[in-house]
Order: sequence, then C-alpha cells, then structure tokens
Amino acid sequence: MPKYIIERIVPEAGKLSGAELQAIAQKSRDVLQDLGPSIQWIQSSVTDDRLYCTYIAPSEELIREHARRGGFPADRVSEVHEVIDPTTAET
Repeated sequence: MPKYIIERIVPEAGKLSGAELQAIAQKSRDVLQDLGPSIQWIQSSVTDDRLYCTYIAPSEELIREHARRGGFPADRVSEVHEVIDPTTAET
C-alpha cells in the first residue's frame, strides 16, 4: 500500500501546547476510525510552522478526505517511492 508524506502549514505549530497536540491527534484518530482500516497514521513531526505527517493509504484522495473531515490543512501530499537510511549504504 502506498505511503504518503503530508505537509500541513500551521503557523506557530511549534508553540502548540501538549493539550492542543493531543486534541489534534484525537480528532485525527476519530476521523481515521470513521474512514476504516485502509488508512493508517504512522507519525507526525512538528516544526516551527508545519506538521509533516506520514500515512499509509490506498490513494491521495483518501488522505485528502481525512484532512477535509478533520479540518486539517493538507498543503502538499507526496507519495513516498523509497525509504533510505544509513544501512542503505552497506553492501
């Protein structure tokens, strides 16, 4: 199943409180439960003004539907083609 990285522009995201991040996560989980098991949230990283979220889903359209239902921005959705790490350099 395809993996996606979603860039969400959220001004001052890095200043969100733990309670605010918890509320965002809960809303996301609620929407995911409604959408069914074909879409999975892997993790999100919070920077100064963005959230970068990794999801597994059958299509970009389902990623965008999750964002629409949750009221989340999905400014850029990119399909991951490969994942590399330091072990990729080993032969």
